[in-house]
Amino acid sequence: MKKATHKSSAPILNNRTLAKDYSTIVPILKEGLRVLDVGCGAGAISKGIAEKVKSVVGIDRNKELIEEGKVLFGSLDNLELIATELFDYEPTEKFDLIVSARVLQWLDNPQAALKKMKTWLKPNGQISILDYNHEALAWQPSPPTSMQVFYQAFLDWRSNLGLNNAIAKDLPDYFEKAELQQIEVIPANEIYNKSDDIFLHKAGIWIDVAKVIGKKMVAEGFVTEELRLKAMKEHQYWIATEAEQMVMKLKEVRGKL
Repeated sequence: MKKATHKSSAPILNNRTLAKDYSTIVPILKEGLRVLDVGCGAGAISKGIAEKVKSVVGIDRNKELIEEGKVLFGSLDNLELIATELFDYEPTEKFDLIVSARVLQWLDNPQAALKKMKTWLKPNGQISILDYNHEALAWQPSPPTSMQVFYQAFLDWRSNLGLNNAIAKDLPDYFEKAELQQIEVIPANEIYNKSDDIFLHKAGIWIDVAKVIGKKMVAEGFVTEELRLKAMKEHQYWIATEAEQMVMKLKEVRGKL
C-alpha cells in the first residue's frame, strides 16, 4: 500500500523545531514536567518539548492547524493538541511550565493574556515567552527603499490593529505587572548570514509577508499595489545579489509564580 503524503498548510510553522527555534528553553525542560504550549500551531515545537518532558498540551485558535498537528504527531501519547481561544481555555489540571513562542506579538491584549496564563500555573510554576522586537530588525546592507517603505507600512498596519511591534522589549514589564517572580531575560536573536543554507528562505520572509499580508495592507490603504509589487521584486533581487545578513531581534523572558 502506498503511504499517503501530507501537504502542510503552514510550511513556515511546521519547519520550526525546538532546537532551532526555541533553543533557549531546552535547559529547563525536565522529564517530569507537565507543559502547556500556547499558540502551538500544528505543534512542531510542542513535539520537541514532548520528547523531553512528561506531557504537553498545545492550544491554538486555528482548528485547521490543530487537525494537521494531530495527523503529523498523533503517534506521541504524551502530546495533546486542542483548538481553543486562549481566553476560553480552562484546563482541568494546572501546569509546571507554560511556553509561548512568537504569539503575543499577534495579540492586542498581551498583558491580559499573560495574566490568564498565570492562573494555569502550579505553585512555583514558570512561564516562558519568546517574541520579537520588530522595530529593531537589522539588515546588512540596507535593503531597497521600496522594501524599507513597505516594512514601515507593515509596522504601521500592525500598530493600527493594537499590536506591539516592540513586544520583546516590553515583556519584562508585562511580567512585573503580572506579579511574576524571578524574572529572567535571555537574548535569542535570529541571525542569518549569506553563507547559511537557509539565508534565501529566511531573508525572503518579507516577500511572503508582502504576498499575503500586503494584500490586506493595500485594501486598507497602508500601501499601494504598485509599491507592494515593487518591494517584492526589488527585495528578491537584493537577496540574490547584495544581501549579507539579517538579524531578527528576539528575547525569551521567564518568570515564576
